[in-house]
Amino acid sequence: MFQSSTEEMTTGRGTSDSGQSSGVSPLGRGSVGQDIQMSNDPGSSSSVSSRQSSEEPTTSSYRASSLAAGPSQHLFRLGQASNFIPQSTTSSSFRGTPRFRKTPGSGGISAHSARTPLTEHTGTTCSSAASTTCASVIVAVVEGRGLARGEIGMASLNLKCPELVLSQFADTGTYAKVITKLHILVPLEILMPDTASEKGKGTKLFSLITENFQGVAFTAIQRKYFNERKGLEYIQQLCAPEFRTVVMEVQAKYYCLAAAASLLKYLEFIQNSIYAPKSLKVIFKGSEQTAMIDSASATNLELVVNNRDRRSEHTLFGVLNYTKTMGGGRRLRSNILEPLLDVDTINIRLDAIQELLQDEELFFGLKNAIGHFLDIDQLLSVLVQIPKQETVQVAEAKITHVIQLKHTLDLVPSLRMLLKKCTTALLKAYSTSLEDNRFDTILEQIKTVINDDTTYMKGSLSMRTQKCYAVRPNINEFLDISRRAYTEIVDDIAGLVDQMGERYGLPMRTSFSTARSFFIQMKLEGVTFPDGKLPAEFLKVTKQKNSYSFTTADLMKMNDRCDEALREIFHMSYVVICQLLSIVHEHIHCLYKLSEAVSMLDMLVSLANACTMSDYVRPEFTDTLAIKQGRHPILERIAGQQPVSNNSYISDGSNFVIVTGPNMSGKSTYLKQVALCQIMAQIGSFVPAEYASFRIADQIFTRIGVDDDFETNSSTFMVEMKEVSYIIHNVSSRSLIIIDELGRGTSAEEGIGICHSVCEFLLSLKAFTLFATHFLELCQLETLYPNVENQHMEVQHSRGEDGAETVLFTHVLCRGRSEERQYGLRAAEMTALPPSIIQEAKAISSRVNQQLLAKQQSDPETQQQRAVYHLATRLLQTARNSKLDPDSLRIYLKGLRKNYEALIQATMQAGDVAEE
Repeated sequence: MFQSSTEEMTTGRGTSDSGQSSGVSPLGRGSVGQDIQMSNDPGSSSSVSSRQSSEEPTTSSYRASSLAAGPSQHLFRLGQASNFIPQSTTSSSFRGTPRFRKTPGSGGISAHSARTPLTEHTGTTCSSAASTTCASVIVAVVEGRGLARGEIGMASLNLKCPELVLSQFADTGTYAKVITKLHILVPLEILMPDTASEKGKGTKLFSLITENFQGVAFTAIQRKYFNERKGLEYIQQLCAPEFRTVVMEVQAKYYCLAAAASLLKYLEFIQNSIYAPKSLKVIFKGSEQTAMIDSASATNLELVVNNRDRRSEHTLFGVLNYTKTMGGGRRLRSNILEPLLDVDTINIRLDAIQELLQDEELFFGLKNAIGHFLDIDQLLSVLVQIPKQETVQVAEAKITHVIQLKHTLDLVPSLRMLLKKCTTALLKAYSTSLEDNRFDTILEQIKTVINDDTTYMKGSLSMRTQKCYAVRPNINEFLDISRRAYTEIVDDIAGLVDQMGERYGLPMRTSFSTARSFFIQMKLEGVTFPDGKLPAEFLKVTKQKNSYSFTTADLMKMNDRCDEALREIFHMSYVVICQLLSIVHEHIHCLYKLSEAVSMLDMLVSLANACTMSDYVRPEFTDTLAIKQGRHPILERIAGQQPVSNNSYISDGSNFVIVTGPNMSGKSTYLKQVALCQIMAQIGSFVPAEYASFRIADQIFTRIGVDDDFETNSSTFMVEMKEVSYIIHNVSSRSLIIIDELGRGTSAEEGIGICHSVCEFLLSLKAFTLFATHFLELCQLETLYPNVENQHMEVQHSRGEDGAETVLFTHVLCRGRSEERQYGLRAAEMTALPPSIIQEAKAISSRVNQQLLAKQQSDPETQQQRAVYHLATRLLQTARNSKLDPDSLRIYLKGLRKNYEALIQATMQAGDVAEE
């Protein structure tokens, strides 16, 4: 009935109409330069293996539909010699060359044989945040040709989650959005048409992907398998009924449908299994639904990976991650990299977090209840797959999955009770979704087959026992007989070990491991052996610290009998389990709802937990960025104490802030702080501040750092220009831009010129921009544009008794430009430069600064216009966003008028003095 997985699989044979036969790699991967063929026999249910059970589940039409090609047509053409450099199987040193894993045909191990969900994927608890970023996503990407060049479709499926995500890009910045999306997905493998990678004719998209993802396996598939009609058919057949609206959404999205067709066929081929009909969650995710953060910005801001130590938790993800499940961790990571744009959705999350913070019993109750759940996404992924082969390992895995499903459903009532008294919209919505009667229906069906006391347990022997006795007695007479035989053998093993212990007078006990089955353990304390040697019948002896582990010939025979009995048990249990799984497939949608509810609740509790670790405040959303006493969230975690807090204010009237100050004064930290707080607010988290208001940012750009890129042989200046070019081509009026130290990679004159022109371009937009620079000449922009504001990081000077000057960095942001014009010269004084050179440098620097200062004085008329502009923008902001009562509003408006009159009077007095 079953084929052992350790047995070597023979090459499949399928007969074509002409009598010819074609071989098929059992794992769907050929060696470099090898074509992999599918059988053309229309009556063949599969050509993956020639040794299949007659009881193998029949495949859906989506699986058989692509087998109609002639025998000379190949399904996948991997690594043709004319297209790829063969050495790429072992090295990725060639830029732009796809990397292929070794395959069975080339003497290596198949990349996919170890990740078949039916044998490898089991539910586990979340023990490490790092595990949320393990590569498990396969992505198919296809680009239009001719006039459709630049229109790109993408389909992705996580091997740990049965969710097919479709995306299509056709607007401005298409290539950048695709690369950003791929960075977020962390792909295990990327599929593209072979026509995109033809030697000497590689498309721009192909070049960008291979350049950015050199460590990712790349597979070229014949273009004909990117078929939008087949893609739509597959989705109609596989999509769960509750997600059917996606069909209307994507039926005109030809390129994402084409990508879906190749991806689903490829997954069937490599996993040796198919998805059950109407079991997949299919969603269309457009780029306009979330804010875009490019991969460089995610790296600069250390959103999910620390730049110094990849294992460090000193990231924004590490600061906010208190999740208890894998699904919660994945959701939090995804939200950080793709923050929300819809204010209503964000506020609904904030309401839920506020309720969790106010209701201590609910907070700790949910935290405890969620911690008992397994990885529901991963469990769903294996439940909805039907194996093409029936082996002992497949049967055992399916029994495990049903036990895990029962364990999961047993936890629903307690979660349901916790949410019953919730008052906020989001928590009430999840409470309602958990009231679905289908949870009880599935659990009742499971309990008609599975014993009530069967549960998921840790420990190999405990879980083996649970699987052995999972199915209720009296359902299958032969199963009951096999279990009695198994019990007798286990009792005989225990008796054998006891007899040996009495015979030799040694403290022996029976132990078990998955690798060795039953074996004997013996402690060495106070034990003496005749002639100082172990008895000859002790075999496979290993010594671990203060104990011996060994077996005997009789015990090995009993283990063989035990394994044979287990195979019979698993086989007969599997027959019963398959009938049960067909019922589970009918109600699969409620399990998707449970997965979403648990992962979202886990994330919300995690965000609430982060608030208890520090003094966070609920953000508001207006058309102004205003932060009172904001703090850097990651630095706060590292320091263990509150870092210096700063105020931030950016509005339509002053949307361009130039920050100056010497090195080490805190400019970069402050800029990152603002961006991190913006992201936290848009995922629905509280932020580290006394008060915070944000304008929704559709894109967040950063330009930070002055390092050379040795891989691409790019200088500091070229790296800067590439990053700025990317910002200029993709920025919108709703973006948040962080630029730190632009133009430092070239001469001062050129650097100032580039900075000035970039600033003027950005000033023509309504984007919020923070621009840190050492070029004090840029501060002159404040006299030319009313929406520019100069700020600087304060530095204090003091002299000791010995007359030596010391510098104190306060890290406090203040209005105006920096006065630290000779910071570099003071640093030079600490070196071995001769005093005469230092003095000459000071004199020249002083004359240059005086000339610049004279040029930066604006005339009284310009200052008056600036005062009027700022008054007008403040009045507009008040009209749009004010929540003050009439008396408070009157006082505020009087203050505005008083400040305006003072500025006008000061301007007129300055003009009179200038005329005299």
